[in-house]
Amino acid sequence: MVSCKVPEIEAAVNKALEAKMSPNDIINAMGDGMTQVGTLFERGKLFLPHVLSAANGMKKAMTVLEPLMAKDEGNDKKVSVVMGTVEGDVHDIGKSICSTMLQCAGFDVHDLGRDVPTPQFIDEIKGGCTFCGMSALMTTTMTVMKDIIDICKNEGIRDNVTMMVGGAPVTQAYCDKIGADIYGESASETTNKAKAIAF
Repeated sequence: MVSCKVPEIEAAVNKALEAKMSPNDIINAMGDGMTQVGTLFERGKLFLPHVLSAANGMKKAMTVLEPLMAKDEGNDKKVSVVMGTVEGDVHDIGKSICSTMLQCAGFDVHDLGRDVPTPQFIDEIKGGCTFCGMSALMTTTMTVMKDIIDICKNEGIRDNVTMMVGGAPVTQAYCDKIGADIYGESASETTNKAKAIAF
């Protein structure tokens, strides 16, 4: 994953499955790999084509793993979660990994992408999503997370939804300050916390 070689990612996944490694453990390992890729990208050690190659490798691996996850989890309860990078922010690698892991954990994921207008989050919550995942990679866009939570409070729907926040500048302290429910330093941590509440 860190060397961004797509064919080798697929080969490693198949080898891990042959060795009876669980799909969930493989996804966690790939998530850790993508986190490292993101860190190297931020430090200027890797560039956008490398990141896209690694993400492409993960997507191809997920086409193999997703059907197995459905059988592995044995959980037919679907909890809807809306995911998105907040308005004004176009970084979405970490959020996309988190969306994939949540989907594999049995959630019905509505991934709105990046630079998502605030009303879209609200519409999804009103439409029945009981989890809302917001990502921000810039300190200037972090405040949008608080705006969304405040709108939910004002409209009387805050108690209907579990608010999840994440991204490089986001911390547990900020999560607590704005009144969110879950902070995840990584995609796997966020997924595990969400599963503990949902299932």
